[in-house]
This record gives sequence, C-alpha cells and structure tokens, in this order.
Amino acid sequence: MLIAVISDSHGNRISIDKVKKRISSADVLLFLGDGEDDLREITEEFKGEVYAVRGNCDMRGLYPEERLIELQGKKIFMCHGHRYGVKYGYNSIFYRGKEVGADIVLFGHSHIPIIEEEDGLILMNPGSISLGMGRLDKTLGYIDLIEGKSPVTYIKEI
Repeated sequence: MLIAVISDSHGNRISIDKVKKRISSADVLLFLGDGEDDLREITEEFKGEVYAVRGNCDMRGLYPEERLIELQGKKIFMCHGHRYGVKYGYNSIFYRGKEVGADIVLFGHSHIPIIEEEDGLILMNPGSISLGMGRLDKTLGYIDLIEGKSPVTYIKEI
C-alpha cells in the first residue's frame, strides 16, 4: 500500500496542480493541515482514501486536530504539529506518539522535511507543498506499507 503524505498547501495553486500528479498512484492520501480549503481540489480526481487533520491556519475547522488511524496493521498518528512545538524539537510529539501507541507519527507546520526513527517510532514531516524550508524546496512524503515488513518512508520534491 502506497501512502502519500502532504502538508501546508496554503492555497498555492501551482503547487496544488503539481502535487495532484504526484499523489495519483497512491492508495491513501494523508493531509496534515494548513490548507483545508485546498483539499477538495487536491483530491478531485484522487481515487484512494483520504484522511486529514487541521492546522493552525485552518480556521473553518473541517477536520479534527489529531487522529490515529490503522493501515496494514500500522498505527499512524496524524497532527499538524503546532501544539507540540515541532519548530523547536521533537520530544513532545515523540512522547505523544508513544502515548497513543503509534508506529508512525506524521506532522507538518515547520515546512522542514524530516524522517527520523527512535525507539521503534518513525517521525515524519513531509515538508510543505507550497513553501519549502531547509535543503529541499516543495516536498511531499511517501510511506510504503507491505504486510509483515517495516514501513519504507521517503521524501520527494514536487
């Protein structure tokens, strides 16, 4: 199962058009907030399942702030990250992931793509599809889940 992970679209139409092509082969799309009004356009031709959370810039509150889903036997904790201070470190979000029994923790907010693994917990920020920070420009993440194997996670520029 291929999962696309995106965050922080912030109404950027050019990036929205580009990311639609990059998610087309995914089975599931996970959206980590800051662009709740963009999600309908992003997914208008997407055939898979979609799960979303809201970010600090999502004022209409269309989605929950956090969610825990299970796909292919892996528990995935989703949030935007602002409530866990992810611009300053990952301790709080790491411990929240442990608290809810997650295998993978996904968050956005900082626009900085990262993948780290600690004590059996994968932390992933796919970066931003609209305004990249760090060494990569606009990015999204992927998680490849194969039954009975460890998740494969990676980040790509759009």
